[in-house]
Amino acid sequence: MDKTDHRLISALRHDARASLSDLALTLNLSRTTVRARLAKLQDSGEIVGFTVVTRADVTRDPVRGMMMIGIEGRGTERITRQLGSMPQVRAVHSTNGRWDVIVEIGSETLEDFDAALTRIRRLDGVVASETSLFLKTRKSG
Repeated sequence: MDKTDHRLISALRHDARASLSDLALTLNLSRTTVRARLAKLQDSGEIVGFTVVTRADVTRDPVRGMMMIGIEGRGTERITRQLGSMPQVRAVHSTNGRWDVIVEIGSETLEDFDAALTRIRRLDGVVASETSLFLKTRKSG
């Protein structure tokens, strides 16, 4: 991928529904070049798909946040499996640095969110955690 490909992907992240003509104008390229580069990025697997975010996607979980978790010893795989089975857990990410795992949590109410946090903190091997609520999402996906 070169600089032009990165610019194309950036433009698509801003508006994945932009027409080839609009993308060409934005990037100062011909429509043919944009079409060819887009096809190349899809064929090579750099772009694996397009998506749409609906109002239901955003309002599904009125209470959302992330929980950073510190894990004692070698329990990461076991705890990751346990987290994956929890209905409020939307994603589990391994990471580097201070925290071992970052978990995205979503629920209908603050009470449900708190119950999920309590359940996670009680998992054997969880030694520390820090949680942040998402207040407003400006860009998703």
